[in-house]
Amino acid sequence: MTTVIKVGTCGWSIKGGRKAYFEKFNVIELQDTFYNLPTVKRARKWRNDAPKDFEYCVKVWQAITHPHTSPTWRRLKEKPPGNLENYGFLKPTKENFEAWEKVLEICRVLEAKICVFQTPPSFEYSEENVKNVKEFFSSISTNEVTIAWEPRGTWNDNLDKVKEIVDELGLVHVVDPFKRWPVSEHKIVYFRLHGKGPREVNYRYKYTDDDLKWLRDQILSRYEGKEVYVMFNNVYMGQDALRFKELLTQ
Repeated sequence: MTTVIKVGTCGWSIKGGRKAYFEKFNVIELQDTFYNLPTVKRARKWRNDAPKDFEYCVKVWQAITHPHTSPTWRRLKEKPPGNLENYGFLKPTKENFEAWEKVLEICRVLEAKICVFQTPPSFEYSEENVKNVKEFFSSISTNEVTIAWEPRGTWNDNLDKVKEIVDELGLVHVVDPFKRWPVSEHKIVYFRLHGKGPREVNYRYKYTDDDLKWLRDQILSRYEGKEVYVMFNNVYMGQDALRFKELLTQ
């Protein structure tokens, strides 16, 4: 069985804008959708501007994953309606579910296959948050997009519970492969590369040739027959992603 490896970056990363990116890559994880949801008209333009075989992955709107006290909310151009306390942290609230419907509408326009939920370290592992995660994700279950979740913080000390959740709900467990391997049993593997180092992220790290060869070999040996997304999210993501793509042709 052939392993399909898709390489891209988290955000537009090539000099020359979107047109230049389309010439180099076939997939992107949109960061625009995290900070401010685009209008349907704008999303339709993004879809029409891209080649037909180009794939958009959508990083979910921060209103669903991050509380209104998060510094990232400062970049919101317009506050969402309703009680701000009911947003974020995957709370099973009317506000979060309505926000999800807006995200899903954008996914439809972009013809996105994957929607990435990145929860902040402040969304800690707890019985209450486990309950919220299960209730939220089970309520938005859809055949339209694959839900991928990148839990951070203390969730990574409780991977048995993460495995229980992702397997029960059919989620993709998003990880940085230089930190840990996904615990989900899924046909899709989704990696976000944040840079090597002692901490969870080291955005200024530039991957070495040996790093990239190791990653290629690990993917080919571990994920035969899977669809593997390798999304770089470091300062040098454009360069590193191109180097990794080149390595895959050798």
